[in-house]
Amino acid sequence: MTDQHVCPAAESGWLVSPVRRLFNNPRRILAGLVHPGDVVIDLGCGPGYFTLPLAGMVGDAGQVIAVDIQREMLGALRLRAEQAGVASRIRLWRSGPEGLGTLGPADFALAFWMVHEVPDQAGFLAQVHDSLKPQGLFLLVEPRGHVGKARFTDTVRLAEEAGFVREARPRVGFSRAALLRRG
Repeated sequence: MTDQHVCPAAESGWLVSPVRRLFNNPRRILAGLVHPGDVVIDLGCGPGYFTLPLAGMVGDAGQVIAVDIQREMLGALRLRAEQAGVASRIRLWRSGPEGLGTLGPADFALAFWMVHEVPDQAGFLAQVHDSLKPQGLFLLVEPRGHVGKARFTDTVRLAEEAGFVREARPRVGFSRAALLRRG
């Protein structure tokens, strides 16, 4: 993974805007997918728009592994998690050019509006697959404005080639989404 096509940390304020909850409410999107005690991976976590709600959903017995390639994003998330009182449930993980590293085994992984920024999608999706427990779930969501239908279909095909099985096509505002299960 490289950081050549990512949203700069200095411009990430809109990612945590309360207005965003009107069309991308984390608790609504993740309802039924994440449970108390789960280990979850938030890929491309940025400043933690999904990470903080995930930390609430997994509870004291669970853990959120928040992954980003930008040190500044992880720093912003750490501050927000401390203010929210959930920092003990979150493990910050900086990925690098070699990939994700050893993250799991996890029950659930989320990649929200970030896979289109990954140069080696096939390799990335294989690493996500390997980070999940057998039958673990992966919610892949891409922005409709940046990722057309054909490109999203190609990404889902790469995920299936990595060993995922498509479970559903959830509706997510301004997005294309696929719920996948580790086969």
